[in-house]
Amino acid sequence: MAKVRPFKGLRPAPELAQVVSSRPYDVLSSQEAYAECEGNEKSLYHIIKPEINFDPIIDEHDPRVYEVAVEQFEKFQREGWLVQDENPCYYLYSQTMQGRTQYGLVVAACVQDYEKGVIKKHELTRADKEEDRMKHVRCTNANMEPVFFAFPDNDVLGEVIAKTSAKPSVNKFTSAEGFGHEVWVIDEPELIEKITAAFDAIPALYIADGHHRTAAAARVGLEKAKNNPQHNGNEEYNFFLAVCFPASQLKIMDYNRVVRDLNGLSPEDFLAKLAENFVVEKKGSEVYRPDALHNFSLYLGNEWYSLTAKPGTYDDSDPIGVLDVTISSNLILDQILGIKDLRRDQRIDFVGGLRGLGELKRRVDSGEMKMALALYPVSMDQLIAIADTGNIMPPKTTWFEPKLRSGLIVHKLD
Repeated sequence: MAKVRPFKGLRPAPELAQVVSSRPYDVLSSQEAYAECEGNEKSLYHIIKPEINFDPIIDEHDPRVYEVAVEQFEKFQREGWLVQDENPCYYLYSQTMQGRTQYGLVVAACVQDYEKGVIKKHELTRADKEEDRMKHVRCTNANMEPVFFAFPDNDVLGEVIAKTSAKPSVNKFTSAEGFGHEVWVIDEPELIEKITAAFDAIPALYIADGHHRTAAAARVGLEKAKNNPQHNGNEEYNFFLAVCFPASQLKIMDYNRVVRDLNGLSPEDFLAKLAENFVVEKKGSEVYRPDALHNFSLYLGNEWYSLTAKPGTYDDSDPIGVLDVTISSNLILDQILGIKDLRRDQRIDFVGGLRGLGELKRRVDSGEMKMALALYPVSMDQLIAIADTGNIMPPKTTWFEPKLRSGLIVHKLD
């Protein structure tokens, strides 16, 4: 069962919430972060992307970068830009995008739950990215950014969310991307007890986004436990910052592919090879979006095509085999185009669904890419089924929007 507990969060004052908070560290480059917070010394980027404090910007893994992260974190607390609550609380955080709002409970999740598999993953992590975030957590002694979890819908927690969201919030603003963000503090003892007990009845939590941050937080917690002779399991380092959303509220967006060449094939030969495993239909110059599982959209030579996988080319009884990312990776990218390693092959790139299929068309029309492939998005049910069976999704399968805003709540490990 999932173990969570309230914590004394560090938060910006209402008038500073938009100024302090930022997008996650891994959705923009160092140069983009530098430009985005230019003239704003209160931006969390100074802590989560501390390389921008150097002119010129230095390598993000330089030892001096982590030292500056600590200095900046201390400065934020000293200046009162982040202030810690006096008592342990839970928090409610809502995000609104394109008229749709999702509500997540901000909790301290348990390191041991990750180790025991109560917190379930569906992606592999890269050692270098995990190590970087581990160093950052270790040196700041805090979880500066939350991880994004989903949980099976729960009536008790649904009631808590409804009751809390009906009250005045402590922070509310619209970010530059046009997404709404709002935060409530849950400090009533009876609600805190209700939340803790409700999570204790939930069999599993699912990592939606933030696999590297989760792994790094867990590793630091285990490291601190090992190095503490008086460790009793109740220390704050045994827990890390997470925002937990009811699964039914979450929507996974499509995660699409663009490819630089056709592996020596002419467009005609490429289409002929596709026809061996797909029903290929020309759709013309108007953007065509996949309309069902196992249907794909191809953009090639100023034309859109519908590709429908033929029966026998996929396995709907296999949590991995049923995925369109598996079908396209095996039958198109690997078998025809010779792209075998999606993480490292420089001939392929990936475009999150928020940018729209027009971005695929633009990158092909510009001559940068030769073809684009749009996929029908993965469902939350598929993600949960894969995590429950201990399987791992292929790379670049899920894209969640909006991203969690960093800096609205921070969790210290002492």
